Amino acid sequence: MRYFIAIVHKDEDSAFGVSFPDLPSVFSAADLEADLTANAIKALRLWAEDSVLPAPSPYDDLIQREDVREQLAQGAFLMRIPFIGDDTRIVRANVTFEKGMLDAIDHAAKERGLTRSAFLASAARKEIEEA
Repeated sequence: MRYFIAIVHKDEDSAFGVSFPDLPSVFSAADLEADLTANAIKALRLWAEDSVLPAPSPYDDLIQREDVREQLAQGAFLMRIPFIGDDTRIVRANVTFEKGMLDAIDHAAKERGLTRSAFLASAARKEIEEA
């Protein structure tokens, strides 16, 4: 998993705007601050469908860039956005759960029409991306 640094802008009477210094053509917006991370992740994932994402710049390098420093001076702020790359390789993992928890997982997966693995992967993605 990689993390990209996003710059968030907010003008009075406007939505939050999100841009990525490492990816000038990727941007997103959100009306609510609570939606910033999810919308930024969606923008990264959409862009990654057609192009290979570069390695993210280290934070220390990024904040030394003049364009980033100017935006921060104008009131923008930085966010760390997680990116979980889609990989078609399937790997087997052996995990251990308390019996009651495993029963609850299986019940929740069945209610959603998912396999145990699909449910756990979905739950893990949500937990990582919302952190």
